[in-house]
Amino acid sequence: MKVTIYGTGYVGLVTGVCLAEVGNQVLCIDIDEDKLALLRKGHSPIYEPGIEELLEENIRNNRIRFSSDFDEAVTFGEFQFIAVGTPPDEDGSADLKHVLAVAKSIGERVSSYRLVVTKSTVPVGTSDKVRRAIEEEIESRGIQVDFDVASNPEFLKEGAAINDFMKPDRIVVGVDSDLAEALMRNLYAPFNRNHDRMVVMDIRSSEFTKYASNSMLATKISLMNEFSNIAERMGADIEKVRIGMGSDPRIGYHFIYPGCGYGGSCFPKDVKALEFSAKEIGVPADILTAVERVNDRQKRIMFEKIRDYFDSDLEGKTIALWGLSFKPETDDMREAPSRVIMELLWEAGARVSAYDPEASNEARRIYGERDDLRICSSADEALMQADALVVVTEWKVFRSPDFSMIRDRLNVPVIFDGRNIYDPSHVTAAGLDYVSIGRKPVLADG
Repeated sequence: MKVTIYGTGYVGLVTGVCLAEVGNQVLCIDIDEDKLALLRKGHSPIYEPGIEELLEENIRNNRIRFSSDFDEAVTFGEFQFIAVGTPPDEDGSADLKHVLAVAKSIGERVSSYRLVVTKSTVPVGTSDKVRRAIEEEIESRGIQVDFDVASNPEFLKEGAAINDFMKPDRIVVGVDSDLAEALMRNLYAPFNRNHDRMVVMDIRSSEFTKYASNSMLATKISLMNEFSNIAERMGADIEKVRIGMGSDPRIGYHFIYPGCGYGGSCFPKDVKALEFSAKEIGVPADILTAVERVNDRQKRIMFEKIRDYFDSDLEGKTIALWGLSFKPETDDMREAPSRVIMELLWEAGARVSAYDPEASNEARRIYGERDDLRICSSADEALMQADALVVVTEWKVFRSPDFSMIRDRLNVPVIFDGRNIYDPSHVTAAGLDYVSIGRKPVLADG
């Protein structure tokens, strides 16, 4: 099948290489010529495990191409996937200007049947706007062309996106015609062989499913983080509480890990967008408001623990940070807790010495060169002349360090664990104080 995909960001590129991998002909469209030049050489502008291998293979086999030619884009693919960005406006609403600009471009050029699929995460009712934008352009040309609009939200986890696309838990599709459903079933048949993973529904329900899913997961995280703060004050251990809770199959263990808040391109944006949409139609969204508020507060927790440990005297101190990306296996620092922690440390007069396996260049892009930030090439280097270590992202490389070496490198022997990845007894046995989330601080001397 021939597929056109508008947007070569995270969603568009993963969708493109995975559809090409099963034999489809894919044309990816973008207006950024520098990005297109990079992609044509087989280099991915984003870090995602496995994506460059698929990209190189499918370029070599002529199954995927990259272009900025919108005339070719509309002519090429019977499937027209819209996967452009929907950044949040200041009021939290999703900005649809890029989505509707693509729809307008399709309407200006379409001359035979096309199935237009919204892959971007969009508010309920966006597909109706896409349909109207295309219809208006077709009518202005004085012609008649049949087309359908469908919703096909993505459920990709950064760091595991290729596997999520190739072996999906579910394939949600919103359609309003039998032809659109049949086409989508054919397109996704290679990913749907073991059992039927396709969940077909009306378009508005499909659009809502994406927002509801991410908001539910964000709610679990914020609720667990609120529990952790209560547990710590009460003298309970949130990690033991987590195990007790998770053993109930109605709750489960997924997304109940306490930490220093969620980030990324999805949860913060989608919670705010759904909250805005609810208020716009007069429906209270009290839980969504609380989820966002708790998460914002949680991102400050580690800084407050550092400040309290040093009796509010951080001027001139150097704090080592392990982890800059919002989660492991990505270089994405959008809404990352590390950014809040670093910026608060700088306000308090501290310097930051940071290491991340993949996000160093992204940190340089965001913050540039500054005297109070040193981006290091290894975890060990970040510890040199540091007064404390803060673990912000739970990369595997940080999970089993040499605690004695950490103690010897630090000016002050203390670890602040923002992801609770260490056993307190192992840390303190090495002569380090240990401060974590949802548990009482443990001092090396007992």
